[in-house]
Amino acid sequence: METYPFNALLGRMKYITRWSLMRNGRPESLSEHTADTALIAHTLCLIAQRCTGTGAGLRPDTVATAALYHDAPEILTGDMPTPVKYKNDALRNAYKAVEAQSAHTIASLLPEELADIGEIYLTGTVLNDAERKLLKAADRLSALIKCLEECQAGNREFEAALAQQRQALEQMHSPEADYFIEHMLPCYTQNLDELTRGRF
Repeated sequence: METYPFNALLGRMKYITRWSLMRNGRPESLSEHTADTALIAHTLCLIAQRCTGTGAGLRPDTVATAALYHDAPEILTGDMPTPVKYKNDALRNAYKAVEAQSAHTIASLLPEELADIGEIYLTGTVLNDAERKLLKAADRLSALIKCLEECQAGNREFEAALAQQRQALEQMHSPEADYFIEHMLPCYTQNLDELTRGRF
C-alpha cells in the first residue's frame, strides 16, 4: 500500500521555533504563526471587501488557505532569521531557490492527482498580486503582534523588531493593514475580561 506523508510533514510545523536569534518570553511555533497569519489574512480580505472598498477580485478563503501553507517550506529549511535572509541579493536569491525546492519536495509527497494543487498553494502562485500583498501584510501583522506581546511582557529584546515591523507595514501603504492597526491591533494589549466585557 502506498502512503503519502504530506500532511504528516506539515504537522511538524509545531516543532519549528521562530525568532531563534532572540530571547523569547514565550516561544512561538511555526504552527502558531501560520494559524495567526491565516486568520489575519482572511480578515484583511473582508476589510478590503466591506470597509475600504478595495476588495474587487479578492478570494478570502483562497488567501486564508494559502496563508496556512505560506511558511511550510521552513519545515525543511528551518526559520532563517530575517537579517540573514535579506542581507544581500545573493543570500536572498539563494534562499528563494531553497524555498522553491522545499515547496516542490513537499508537494511531491501528495498523491500524483493532488501534487499540482499542493504546489500552487505552497509557492503562493495560486494568488493574484493584490491577494499576495494582503498575505504579506498579514504575515507582517502577525510578527508585529508577537513583538508587541513580548514588549508588553517587559522583554526589551523585541523593541527594535517592533519598530522595524511597524515601519515595514507603513511602507506597504495597505489600507487594509492600516485599518487593522487602527481598529484591531489595540485589542491585543487587553486581557480576557477587557476583551469580553459587556459582550457575553
